Amino acid sequence: MVNNTEQENVSPQFAQLVLSFHGAAWQQMGKIANQMTGKVERNLEMAKYSIDILGMIEEKTKGNLTDQEAKILQQVLTELRMNYVEEIKTPDSDEKKQDEDTANKDSEKNDNK
Repeated sequence: MVNNTEQENVSPQFAQLVLSFHGAAWQQMGKIANQMTGKVERNLEMAKYSIDILGMIEEKTKGNLTDQEAKILQQVLTELRMNYVEEIKTPDSDEKKQDEDTANKDSEKNDNK
């Protein structure tokens, strides 16, 4: 839990900016549903872009953030990067369906021989 002293060291606008990109990246990785459509959608290219934007913010603001702001940004980036790596190793549902369809067709060909 963040105490009052720590809260005072975090700009609400900065926290909102970081959390906006955090939520967008989670949505883009297909970890949470799109709030507009209610569907889980996966776009790893956009997720990478959102993570890269946060990385750029970290780089450009280095030395200008409070300790708490830097900690929040670092934690968010670590979490997103770890989840992104996990996601790029996991085929999306369309790829899974194509793989299954290909396997089924191969199986049918072998059965007909």
